[in-house]
Amino acid sequence: MKIIRASVLGFCFGVRRAVELAENALLQKTGDVYSLGPLIHNENALVKLEKMGLKIIDENKIEEISEGSSVIIRAHGVSPQIINQLEAKKCKIIDATCPRVKASQKMVQKYSGEDDYVIMTGDLNHGEVKGIAGYAGKHFILIHNAEDAAKVDINFSCEKNIILMSQTTYSMSEFEKIQKVLAEKYTNITIYNTICPATKERQDALKDLCTQVGGVLVIGGKNSANTQRLFQIASENCKNAVHIQSADDIPQYFYSLDSVGITAGASTPDTIIDEVEKRLCGRK
Repeated sequence: MKIIRASVLGFCFGVRRAVELAENALLQKTGDVYSLGPLIHNENALVKLEKMGLKIIDENKIEEISEGSSVIIRAHGVSPQIINQLEAKKCKIIDATCPRVKASQKMVQKYSGEDDYVIMTGDLNHGEVKGIAGYAGKHFILIHNAEDAAKVDINFSCEKNIILMSQTTYSMSEFEKIQKVLAEKYTNITIYNTICPATKERQDALKDLCTQVGGVLVIGGKNSANTQRLFQIASENCKNAVHIQSADDIPQYFYSLDSVGITAGASTPDTIIDEVEKRLCGRK
């Protein structure tokens, strides 16, 4: 069997940084160390961190955090209201917010302060989007696709501007559709492509990989948005595409394929990618 890895796969800079900050905090801890929500969308990686002592707690349960504890802000970031609550409890805040997400937060805060309209493409239930929305003013509109964009109806004075931006892990192709729809509706729109290059790099690398293999394994957590999009792309470009979380999930028929491609979401540790490749090669 020929096994080919995508040219870009696995941990992105933001996630790797968050995990390293968490591991350092756990090794040096003098008290409890919490993560506001799952630090990473990968069950195996979370189990490892929890064994090291990481406590995962929901943003809505900050009152349960003991005063003075260390609290890690994951790469998705959080709203300023959450930061204020943590500071009120005298927590040591370890800010692992991805620099690109931080830039989006500042952008929304800036334009909202100028009372402009900010349209964001993304998923309202995603941690990154909820955090960014916390920096927004009254003229913040969240849309999910081109159909939503077509329904946007803004009545504004000539002094108002419209800003279009995106969740960092959003689909580039869908964002292009949305900006086309909105650009045709509004002449005073400024478009900021805030999609992380790492997202597009992984998607482009996967499309190239699909032309070289008979099957593709997409490795990553079931709750990982960017992994789900990789799986969608793999399904559209390869007749045999499967989303797995670990080597134990590899379908039996994949072992009979002549060639298998491997890609992985931005929350997938190198160790899990290596384990999948070893299993395909018949090594434990």
